[in-house]
Amino acid sequence: MGVWLKELGEPRFRVSQIYQWLWAKGGKDFVQMTNLSLKLRQQLAQNFIIRWPKLAKVQVSQDGTRKFVLVLDDEKSIESVLIPERDHYTLCLSSQVGCVMSCRFCHTGQMGFERNLEVYEILAQVVLAREYVKQENLALPLRNIVFMGMGEPLLNWSNLEKSLHLLRNDKYFNFSRRRLTVSTVGIKDKLKKFGQSRLGMLAFSLHAPNQTLRKQLMPKAANWELKEIIAALRNYPLEKRERITIEYVLLDRVNDSRECALQLAKLLSGLRCKVNLISYNPWPGSLFARPKKERILAFEQVLWSKGITAILRKSKGDDILAACGQLRTAFAPKSAFKDASAKILVGENRQSLKNKNQITSLGCE
Repeated sequence: MGVWLKELGEPRFRVSQIYQWLWAKGGKDFVQMTNLSLKLRQQLAQNFIIRWPKLAKVQVSQDGTRKFVLVLDDEKSIESVLIPERDHYTLCLSSQVGCVMSCRFCHTGQMGFERNLEVYEILAQVVLAREYVKQENLALPLRNIVFMGMGEPLLNWSNLEKSLHLLRNDKYFNFSRRRLTVSTVGIKDKLKKFGQSRLGMLAFSLHAPNQTLRKQLMPKAANWELKEIIAALRNYPLEKRERITIEYVLLDRVNDSRECALQLAKLLSGLRCKVNLISYNPWPGSLFARPKKERILAFEQVLWSKGITAILRKSKGDDILAACGQLRTAFAPKSAFKDASAKILVGENRQSLKNKNQITSLGCE
């Protein structure tokens, strides 16, 4: 659009004016852009179309979490989640339709990958959520953005970077850097670029304290060796008082043993980080289970005893499949990840270790 406006002889600030109408005000028609000349508005209407994704469905959890299903121009759909906190809402954004990483415990990972989201499709999730909060007269403001929905954000780095710039722009969305968080399983070259960009805070999805178990749980993410990941995190640029958030989903009898906790504490020793412990959120057909509370608390206590700050993150929206790891739309491609041979070893059933596809807490012992 900038080139088109320049060819018309319009000044550069026209782009900013149009963006303000779109991103700050959620404009739906060029006629509304009254600080533009009537002639320019007519020319815009003749050459461009404003079409927002369709908010096809809203589900409301018992805890006040809202899950939005958005249908895009090509009829593919994505989900985003509005999460109530004590004094604000956090919006969980998707960056892709599906996900290519195929992590075994993630519902999105089982639907396969369709495509990256465009910049306007990423930002539209914010515009529509903000509009929903206003229309429903919800009491809390939308203050935080987390890229923890469908997809691996750093695999859509070009569009993610542009989106973060626009989200931080005080004329459009005005989110501060500390209120923008990007979660990643680790994409080697893109992690460095994100760190250098200083556009948001980092949440790193680890989920295993050793390479063997991480490869079983996250086969594609584990192509980047764990020791190299930790080295990269130690060199990750942080400002004073900043820490990396390490995300760790606790899977019953898989990665939640005392030995796993000890290995995790040793792995993270000296790293400027805090650990978000996430009790696994099951979904239909999942191979995994949520640990009992005493195992979760025991794991947390081991980390604290070793000087690692650990916080048990409360799952919200799990009754509507809106919690961490549960997002998945109905438009799953045929290439969805399947592994019927994968089994979970639980309890005292430790005799059949010959099956190399088994995922077991023995990976920490």
